[in-house]
Amino acid sequence: MGQQEKVATSLAGAVGEEISASLAPVDAELAGRYPGDPGTRQPVHTVYVPGDAFTADTVRSWGDQALAALDEHAPDAASFAAVLGLADDLAEPVHSRVRAKLEREPIEDLRVDFEDGYGPRPDAEEDATAARAARLIAEAYAKGTAAPYMGIRMKCMEAPVRARGIRTLDIFLTGLMAAGGLPDGLVLTLPKVTYPEQVTAFARLLEAFEKAHGLDAGRLGFEIQIETSQAVLATDGTATVARMIQAAEGRATGLHYGTFDYSACLGVSAAYQASDHPAADHAKAVMQVAAAGTGVRVSDGSTNVLPVGPTEQVHAAWRLHYGLTRRALARAYYQGWDMHPGHIPTRYAAVFAFYREGFEQAAARLARYANRTAGDVMDEPATAKALSGYLLRGLDCGALDLAEVAERTGLTRAGLEGFAAPRRGDLTAAAQ
Repeated sequence: MGQQEKVATSLAGAVGEEISASLAPVDAELAGRYPGDPGTRQPVHTVYVPGDAFTADTVRSWGDQALAALDEHAPDAASFAAVLGLADDLAEPVHSRVRAKLEREPIEDLRVDFEDGYGPRPDAEEDATAARAARLIAEAYAKGTAAPYMGIRMKCMEAPVRARGIRTLDIFLTGLMAAGGLPDGLVLTLPKVTYPEQVTAFARLLEAFEKAHGLDAGRLGFEIQIETSQAVLATDGTATVARMIQAAEGRATGLHYGTFDYSACLGVSAAYQASDHPAADHAKAVMQVAAAGTGVRVSDGSTNVLPVGPTEQVHAAWRLHYGLTRRALARAYYQGWDMHPGHIPTRYAAVFAFYREGFEQAAARLARYANRTAGDVMDEPATAKALSGYLLRGLDCGALDLAEVAERTGLTRAGLEGFAAPRRGDLTAAAQ
């Protein structure tokens, strides 16, 4: 033992108390505005199906069509890997997991579409379609055949279609209540938002429904689709999307980028409208920064190049979709849209390859951090949070198995979740 140090201070205790009192409003705002990730599962994609095309077997039908596409255009692991450029050690695990996923859970998130995919219809027809969607979704959850997340995209809050959108939402939610209540996986999507006031109005609408049915306040959340220039940048130069998150009053769960509406809004010609266009990258970067720490998640857009036709054409579309998905994952956009059953094999192939190729390194780094052992990288608490989040997302989608993660990290799922969602103060203290 060395010489014991003499500890002395100069400031009275009242100084610290005064500083804390002066920062109390900031502390409260920080906790309220930036609660951190909710820690729930985030689907890797959202599938949009027009209201009139949605049926009781849509989820299974999309899975069967995706499997048929694989059988026809890439019937084994080697041929699928050759199309996508997968490394040899990933070919078999990715292919087998993709097939298993298509058989077990082909769609993670499904939205019955009453907006662009459905279009204007006679009121009686849309009324009936909304009631039918509620009945089919309720039955699917009751039978265990539902996707983990399901819901509707209504028409937007702009004046020409506002009343129609409100009525469709009311019919849909009322139908779910009559069929036994709101399912846990319910998701609502508000499209073409331009002003924060539209978001607040939608929050008021959901609040009114909760009161009408005696539901807990805040039970209904929703996603905001970013499809217009006004949603990204306001006339005063501020980031509208950041204001929209606050305008939702805690109900916003996601920001979904609309590739084609947004591109068209900026005047991008049709041939160049894509999720990797510089205009798209800018919009998503603003969305990402606005959402960081708020608990609101960001979703990438889609490609409209469909994997249909002769094998050569399907392979080209698969390579495009795979590349765009991998690009999004590297940029921390962990969710996107899929527009066709043929997109699902490459969605899962890209996601599974992303998590499996980085698994060993991520697990080893997290194990060293958890055990406080030396390695070739000095990780901090924030990096441990990212590593555990990466592994948890891999587990949720089926890219990784809990047994292999536990073997490499020495952690249970609860242990992973502990590293993935520390309190802000814990991160700060641990870094000091």
